[in-house]
Amino acid sequence: MTPIISPSDLKNLPTENLIILDARTGKDVKQNYLEKHIKGARFIDLDKDLAEIGENAAFGGRHPLPSVEKFAETLSNLGIAENSHIIVYDDKNASNAAARAWWMLRSFGFEKVQVVDGGMQAAEKNGLEFSSGEEIFDKASLIKKDHWLLPVSSLEVVENEIENNSSTIIDVRDAYRYKGESEPIDLVAGHIPGAVNIPFSENLDENGNFLNPEVLKEKYRQLLENKPEHLIIHCGSGVTACHTILALDYAGFPIPDLYVGSWSEWSRREGKEIAKDI
Repeated sequence: MTPIISPSDLKNLPTENLIILDARTGKDVKQNYLEKHIKGARFIDLDKDLAEIGENAAFGGRHPLPSVEKFAETLSNLGIAENSHIIVYDDKNASNAAARAWWMLRSFGFEKVQVVDGGMQAAEKNGLEFSSGEEIFDKASLIKKDHWLLPVSSLEVVENEIENNSSTIIDVRDAYRYKGESEPIDLVAGHIPGAVNIPFSENLDENGNFLNPEVLKEKYRQLLENKPEHLIIHCGSGVTACHTILALDYAGFPIPDLYVGSWSEWSRREGKEIAKDI
């Protein structure tokens, strides 16, 4: 199953076992959801459901993964069962929590998970039905797992891979953040020494839709030529990195490692070198 679904294909999906998740983020996001969302969509919260935020971002970053046990409870509360076909959207071209939700669902073991191409705006433009207020649904039985299935890398692993030149570390943040010109979110500007910058926005066309899989495949083939094949993807806090992981999966590449702590962890950890291109 392709990880990306067009709004028109979503409109024609059978509703049996279909679960739609609204993964928008930002100020007053729950109120925004209550005011307007794709009909039937259930709200999933980045900070509460897709992360377990700790006291010190130097250890785990700004959006550490929750335990698989806690995520299992979230899925149960959302009515998600083992046979569910799960569709996720946000309003930022899947660059924020929709891709993170996709990664976590796949890493939990779900195969039928898709992200809406173009997000909420494209869904509305293509005539999908919207509604307001809370959605009523039943909880599902708890699915038990004991670990995440997709590969993740720790700060120590990233550091070791760089020293041995055994992985390509991809920083998907905007170029100005990578170069160290300014940093709007974290405390220090710059990047992990040895990381290469391929902004996640380059996965999209001028309309905010994912590039064709074959175009993405050729693009990354050229960008990664003569570099170590093993990939570790990171961003600011392990959220938008999932956008590039999603794009790589869409293009037919093996799913790479996610460095969850990302720049928010590395830049706060005492003694870690910070590189700048200015």
